[in-house]
Amino acid sequence: MFIDIHAHAYRKTPPFICQFCTAEQLIRRYDEVGIEKGVLLPIVSPEIYFPQSNEDILDMVEKHPDRFIPFCNIDPRALTNSPDAPLDRILQHYQDQGCKGLGEVMPNMQLIDPMVQNLFKHAEEVGFPVIFDGSDQIGGDFGLYDETGLPQLERTLKQFPELIILGHGPIFWSEIGHLEPPAENVVFRPRPGQIKRPRPSNRIAEEGVMPKLMRKYSNLYGDLSDWNPWNALSRDPKYGPKFMTEFQDRLLFGTDICSYDMPLPMIDLLIEWRDTKKISELVFNKIARENAIKLLNL
Repeated sequence: MFIDIHAHAYRKTPPFICQFCTAEQLIRRYDEVGIEKGVLLPIVSPEIYFPQSNEDILDMVEKHPDRFIPFCNIDPRALTNSPDAPLDRILQHYQDQGCKGLGEVMPNMQLIDPMVQNLFKHAEEVGFPVIFDGSDQIGGDFGLYDETGLPQLERTLKQFPELIILGHGPIFWSEIGHLEPPAENVVFRPRPGQIKRPRPSNRIAEEGVMPKLMRKYSNLYGDLSDWNPWNALSRDPKYGPKFMTEFQDRLLFGTDICSYDMPLPMIDLLIEWRDTKKISELVFNKIARENAIKLLNL
């Protein structure tokens, strides 16, 4: 029923932070909840998790080709730690190995850092969609930094109009409704004394910048993994289905599963809204699996 655009698995479970599934554990969870297959995203930047190799992902996909789809991931500082690094050579190599995209890109750097932009330029050249996570601070967190209003994301969308970017995480999804700056988002490790604004839970009285960017830039997609998009959409049961219907061709179901027993509320939300006719069967099918099939040429 579902294709997962955003999943993680480790060849061997790392010792702490998150108890990521092995490939076999992830398949068992998929069978329990009705997920046909999923995209495995390698983690390569060390800000929070234990880095893994692209070869680990390819090895798991080789063992389970009917259940997993490989993405590769490249730290933008790779090769020469410079904005003219020939990262296309790496991306082309992994495309030749069967990888379908780039991500999850999440070093704690400015989104408009020249090295990040260099990576995105080469991803556009080879035709890879990009999944990235974001942060509202530099230091003490992971993810590409952007300000309230996502100006760096907009600049990137303009700079690379053929690059499909999948927005993901709290920085992106909190902008579904209007935010008054300064608007701190939730980070993984708050600094001592840092006051964090909770994720918005009120109904959406005024649209934020994110849906406006999606209308303006056809290369911006939405990654529905982890509980941030569930919070963004379910907090307003009138606006949420309208958003799904309007952007039905650019929203993709995902889990961002980081442990075997992690809740997956987006499954229940999509099924509930389909069964209660808040979204059509057509919209449900596109978001659940058909958009992934089209995007990744499965």
